[in-house]
Amino acid sequence: MAHDPRILISGASIAGPTLAYWLVRNGFRPTVVERSPALRPGGNGVDIRGSSVRIAERMGVLPTLRERATDIRELTFVDAADRRVAGMSTRIFNADGDIEIMRGDLAQVLYEATADDVEFTFGDSIAAITQRPDAVEVTFDSGKQAEFDLVIGADGLHSRTRNLAVTPEADALHHLGVYFATARVDAGLGRPHAVTLYNTPGKVAGVYRSGAHDGATAFFAFREARVLDVDHRDENAQKALLSAYFDDRAWQVPALLEQATADDGFYFDAVSQVRLPAWSSGRVALVGDAGYCATLLSGAGAALAIEGAHLLATELAAAGGDHRIAFHRYEQTLRPTVLRAQRSVRASSSMLIPATGGHIWLRNQLTRLMVLQTLASRVYRPVAVRAA
Repeated sequence: MAHDPRILISGASIAGPTLAYWLVRNGFRPTVVERSPALRPGGNGVDIRGSSVRIAERMGVLPTLRERATDIRELTFVDAADRRVAGMSTRIFNADGDIEIMRGDLAQVLYEATADDVEFTFGDSIAAITQRPDAVEVTFDSGKQAEFDLVIGADGLHSRTRNLAVTPEADALHHLGVYFATARVDAGLGRPHAVTLYNTPGKVAGVYRSGAHDGATAFFAFREARVLDVDHRDENAQKALLSAYFDDRAWQVPALLEQATADDGFYFDAVSQVRLPAWSSGRVALVGDAGYCATLLSGAGAALAIEGAHLLATELAAAGGDHRIAFHRYEQTLRPTVLRAQRSVRASSSMLIPATGGHIWLRNQLTRLMVLQTLASRVYRPVAVRAA
């Protein structure tokens, strides 16, 4: 590989800027391209745990992340009359030093740590990839063309990079029988410092309200084994579908739906995992959700993105830029951590979205008896990644 190799990173959320930060400090020339016209604000709360905390500290962003952290203290389950029926402290999910932060805030901090050293292009995306033995030719939606030594897809669950160069989406995504939506809503709809959830069989509606932020985040999820015919880019169809599934008038569901479907940051998708036999093909590799999405129900997506990005940059540097060695070591090291995170989702979905009325009752009883707290603490404790 040439001296000062050029690496294109597709995606500027969490994994992309983290990877760029470490690549530039190891003698590479990364360029980041992002399909959205700007960084996307808002989103749900994400967790920075274990190795990802140490990586953030080495990046010098840990104090800022702690300043912008949420202050969620309890997961509260309520009935239709808004009476608390069960709950647990959020401390059981994290070890000392772990951080919960809004996804948009995390992306902003990582971008600011990287922007002075790395070229970012917003409002453009990869349209075509042609691999040669010595380089990768890339054509962008804008019509521009460029050549890079490597291309890394950090472009999320519906990764175009993965579709073009590694594995088609139909083979990569594994539907877990749940759909979800998030959106920004008024803080008055939620309990302060809490995630408040209202369940009916196979459904949950809730409010995530951090006292450190002006607004709140609505959360909806429902069980549906079928793969629904709704395009992940068709927001109007998604909003109509969500309203049809949550047509009851109980609790605060009508008010949450009204505000959520009016929010320009509305997000809807299937809960799907990315499971691939390999995270790379030739000179193209994947990082974060693009390569190994564990879903938001795992609570591990942000940490895996940070850890994976740091590990990939570390292995590329250790291998002197030899992508064949680096990609293999990166995947071999991280895959066990990814598999554990992906396996945790069944327990999470049973707790948050019980399938029947009996399961809701049982969840509440187990919570009161402290049994569920013990299980949750075991499921969510992070596994260390060697390179961190």
